[in-house]
Amino acid sequence: MTSESIDGGIDDLLNQHFAGKVVRKDLTKLIKEGANVPVYVLEYLLGMYCASNDEEIIRDGMETVKNILAENYVRPDEAEKVKSKIKERGSYKVIDKVTVRLNERRDIYEALLSNLGVKDAEIPANYVKQFEKLLVGGIWCIVTVHYYFEEGQKGSPFTIGDLKPIQLPNMDLEGLF
Repeated sequence: MTSESIDGGIDDLLNQHFAGKVVRKDLTKLIKEGANVPVYVLEYLLGMYCASNDEEIIRDGMETVKNILAENYVRPDEAEKVKSKIKERGSYKVIDKVTVRLNERRDIYEALLSNLGVKDAEIPANYVKQFEKLLVGGIWCIVTVHYYFEEGQKGSPFTIGDLKPIQLPNMDLEGLF
């Protein structure tokens, strides 16, 4: 038995038992060169779309990851363009760092989307309860941002519709083993 076949067997076992959680670091390096994205964002996407030993699946997954980053990752210099997209479409899915604070005057939670520059998007309380780390430093997330403007409204026209953390908000070792 060669070391290559042993490595392949280990890779197969890891992909089988830890699907979506195993990342080939060489793929991270390939994409990182062309994208100014936090490594854990890349690793999350690669884990979702490239968790295989099949080169064709990996190639397709790499294209998918590149497309997702091009379409959904908010670069700070393109924030106004993305805000316009959200306004024109009514909602849009973005990848951004989300930090939440309590607005005690309005008794609501408000999200700050770092790269997008939105500071007061109303966010449902259930996300804050589920992911308390949003209140302490924030979490990189895939977020559906909605836009609804009404004359005379008190809050921001931006609201958070759906939120899925990219960073692990808490480590559940029981779920792994």
